[in-house]
Amino acid sequence: MPLTNLDIVLFRPKYPENIGSVARAMLNMGASRLVLVDPQGYDLERAAPLATFHARHILEAARLVPTLREALSGSALALGTTARTGGWRKGVLTPARAAQDEILPRLAQGGRVALVFGPEDRGLTNEETSLCDHLVMIPAHADCTSLNLSQAVLILLYECFQGSLALPFEPKGPPGERDASFEERDQLFANLQGALSDIGFLKDQNPDYWMLPVRRFFGRFRLKRNEFNLLMGVCRQVRWVASKAGAGGAGPGRCQGTRKKAGVDFPGE
Repeated sequence: MPLTNLDIVLFRPKYPENIGSVARAMLNMGASRLVLVDPQGYDLERAAPLATFHARHILEAARLVPTLREALSGSALALGTTARTGGWRKGVLTPARAAQDEILPRLAQGGRVALVFGPEDRGLTNEETSLCDHLVMIPAHADCTSLNLSQAVLILLYECFQGSLALPFEPKGPPGERDASFEERDQLFANLQGALSDIGFLKDQNPDYWMLPVRRFFGRFRLKRNEFNLLMGVCRQVRWVASKAGAGGAGPGRCQGTRKKAGVDFPGE
């Protein structure tokens, strides 16, 4: 579900640069309808660099109106943002709850929704919030509860964008990052067993039994194909080094002797 019917309403914004940053945030999240209510000293050319070339069209198509009432005209739902609670400001929603319970259902029904953001220095007054159906507050650390205008817009739009997707977004790894198959895991365990035997880590009697903890260890996580390749390479290198040590005359007991000289205690000794 696209966010094309979602209005981002900036009430008396003070800085053109912030308006440009808002336009870029809107483009990132798939929103395009920008409404400016009585902007202070608005200059498109000062806003454009922050919007970048890609979001300039949002600035050029922005609707400029003198009052908040005019900006909200035709909206099926209006939500105001606030950093303060108490008094008249009760039943405040979080961005996630506002998106899931109010904004997205209304957009799905074909209604127009307005998200209202106040001036950078003081936010929305009680008079302005009284025109909104709901209030939204972005949780922040007590040391600094106010956010930059474009940051606040981006957080609200992110929740809307994420909820609008048919399936939640999940980053995809590069090609080949599939899970290792049973056959690959079995091949890896065989090579690990051979490598650990070559360096004398496993007991000669019943090595399969001593490999059980290793299998359980790998069973705790999903082994990826690229991780399988990495560990297979490690096994090959270990076995090559062990074979070179054997060719030097240390024989089958070379690793045990080396460990005793180093004073290292290994499990099972």
